[in-house]
Amino acid sequence: MTEPISIDIWSDIACPWCYIGKRNLEKGLEAVAADEDAPQVTVTFHSFELSPDTPVDFHGDEVDFLAGHKGMPREQVEQMLANVTNVAADAGLQYRFDLLQHTNTVKAHELLHFAKAEGRQHEMEERLMSAYFTEGKHVGRIDDLVALAAEVGLDADRARAALESEQYLPDVRRDQAQARAYGIQGVPFFVVDGQYGISGAQPPAAFENVIRDLWSQRADAVEA
Repeated sequence: MTEPISIDIWSDIACPWCYIGKRNLEKGLEAVAADEDAPQVTVTFHSFELSPDTPVDFHGDEVDFLAGHKGMPREQVEQMLANVTNVAADAGLQYRFDLLQHTNTVKAHELLHFAKAEGRQHEMEERLMSAYFTEGKHVGRIDDLVALAAEVGLDADRARAALESEQYLPDVRRDQAQARAYGIQGVPFFVVDGQYGISGAQPPAAFENVIRDLWSQRADAVEA
């Protein structure tokens, strides 16, 4: 049996391009799954904080945050968000920056590691990104995160205990250290089989091509 192709994704649930990249990867995986010799792929998410100095309760909207954080004129920020919203729509996502509650994401990353240990990382990643970008939910406070964890079938009491004790904070820090070791400075960043890096929210075809090429190489190696 050929070993599955591994795809490790460094992302932040508060990164708009990460959600778009996630959706494009999923479309690419769906396409190759229809191949006669469908590649086997495992996907793992890793923590990356875009703005670790952000308070849990930020007073202001996304325009306020980006204008202050990046020093950009508000009109330029509004134009940028409109562009991202259009790109997201092409990926099938309905972004609502008017509802978005900017927050610190370290607790969300801790929750993702708890979910990974429980076999629900993918469901939790999707729920957090949807809550943040399309529903205007708060994803920085423990109570709100526990409620979202319960929605994907995780035990609420155990999720709360993990967050309050910071049980998975070392895992978050290890992911961030690995990102630095790889030289990752922006997300999303996809590491395929530990050797190929794909930066940014690439179209589905980009993922299809890399996966098919790798799978073909493995098949040739097995036959040789």
